[in-house]
Amino acid sequence: MNIGDQINVLRTEGERIAVAGGELALNAIVPTCPGWVVKDLLTHIGTVHRWAAAIVGGALPHDPRKLDLQRIVGPLPHDDLLVDWVREGLIRLAATLEGAPDDLQCWQVFPSQSSRRFWVRRQAHETTIHRVDAEQARGDEISPVGPGFAADGIDELLLGFHGRPSSRVRALRPSVLHIHATDLPPGRGDWYIHPTDTGPLVTFSEVETPHCVIEGPVELLYLALWNRLPFDDLSVHGDPALLHLWRNYSAVRWVDPVDV
Repeated sequence: MNIGDQINVLRTEGERIAVAGGELALNAIVPTCPGWVVKDLLTHIGTVHRWAAAIVGGALPHDPRKLDLQRIVGPLPHDDLLVDWVREGLIRLAATLEGAPDDLQCWQVFPSQSSRRFWVRRQAHETTIHRVDAEQARGDEISPVGPGFAADGIDELLLGFHGRPSSRVRALRPSVLHIHATDLPPGRGDWYIHPTDTGPLVTFSEVETPHCVIEGPVELLYLALWNRLPFDDLSVHGDPALLHLWRNYSAVRWVDPVDV
C-alpha cells in the first residue's frame, strides 16, 4: 500500500472508532483490552494521535513521552466532548502526515528507511487494531481488513516491534514457530519466528520441520498475532509451548519503555 492509501485507512478506521465511541457508554468494557473501558480506549487513541502528530509536525528527535507529553496532548475534555476530541486529533494527524516531507527525519519507535512512511504505517495499524477493540466492545462483527494491509501489519509486528531488544518473546531452547497465511501466494505468506534468549529472529526461508505451525487466512492471523482474536479460529499444530510463549509475552504495550 502507498502512503495515500494508508492515510485513507487511518481516516476510515479512526472515524469508525469515533462512531462506536459515540454509541457506547463510556464505562462499557473493552473485552480485547483487559482493564479498559470505552473511555480508556478513546483517551488512548486521542492521545496517541496527538503524540504522533507532534513528533511528525515538529520533526522531533526524541520521544515526547519522556518530557512534555502532557503539554502536547493538552487537558482531557469533559466526557461529553470526548468523541469530538478524538475526531479533532484524527483530523490533525492525517493532515500532518499528508503534509510531511518525504525526506522527514524524526524519532521513530523502531528503525525504518523513511520517518514519514514509518509514522503513516504505524498510525494506520494502531488505529485499525483499536477499531477492532471498539467493535468488539459494541459486540459487532469485525469489519474486514484487506489481505495486503494485514500482511503488512504482521511484518510490522514481527520485524519492527519484535526486532527490538525489549521483545519478551524469548526462549533458551532453539525452536521455530511458523506463521502461514493460507490465502497469500507462496513466498509472501510465511514467517518463521525463532525465539532466542535475546529476542526473536524472523526469517522467510522455509524451515522443513518447524516446532509449531499456525495457519489460516492472513486477516485472522493479523488479528490473532495482535491479540485481538483467539487462536481457536486458526489451525494450530505442533508444540503448544510456542503458542503459549507468543500469547503470554508478545503484547505491545503503550507503557513499555522505548529502547531505540
